[in-house]
Amino acid sequence: MDEPMPAPTENPRSGLRRKSTAQAADRLSAIIAQEKGAARAVEGKATLDERMASLAAALRRARVENADHSAALADLRAAEIARLEILADALAPVLAQVPADCDIFDVAVSPSERPRLFIDQIGFVEMDRDRRTYRFLQDTRHGRVTLIESEKIDALVDAVTNYIAHRLIERERALAIDYASGGAARALRVDSAAQSAGEIGALRGKAFQAFLFVVEFLGSAAFFGMLAVIALWAYRTYIAH
Repeated sequence: MDEPMPAPTENPRSGLRRKSTAQAADRLSAIIAQEKGAARAVEGKATLDERMASLAAALRRARVENADHSAALADLRAAEIARLEILADALAPVLAQVPADCDIFDVAVSPSERPRLFIDQIGFVEMDRDRRTYRFLQDTRHGRVTLIESEKIDALVDAVTNYIAHRLIERERALAIDYASGGAARALRVDSAAQSAGEIGALRGKAFQAFLFVVEFLGSAAFFGMLAVIALWAYRTYIAH
């Protein structure tokens, strides 16, 4: 009968390699866990500002939802203002692209008896009687016209964006016409004339001051000369004799 083969003995070097491999794997797992924790912390910090920025919009939406279940006039008016403020927030990225030297757009909610979101002096948005539909209106020479009516904010944002673009083009044309008709040249001439008038006025003021100085000097000389004559006459009349 064949004798059983002896069991192979474990190589010490293989055990050391397995131990070092396990330790390296543990260190790698710890590094990965630390990186994930740091990434979650950065992500949480980045989203914190977004959550805080969206809190105002969430409050407005809550007012609208509460007003939908209430028939109080004050709540309905507050709901209109909240809806208009939500639209104003949606228009903020568009208004941020308006040139800095353009001051024709002053977007703000007017909390009057009939709340309105004014885009400029002739265009504004208000809520319809159902307190849900937005109405974009414009005052023209032929009366007030409705540009769009919709319950969707995206449709209003597109309409107001197109309105702002057309108003900017009208502004550029008005500036070009004014320049072509000599408006800029007239403005330059007016500025030059005003500057020349200011210089002439300054010269006149200096000349008048010099004239007053001469008059004061001559008056003082005549006064002291008269005193000398009187003194000489008194000396010859009363003292010399």
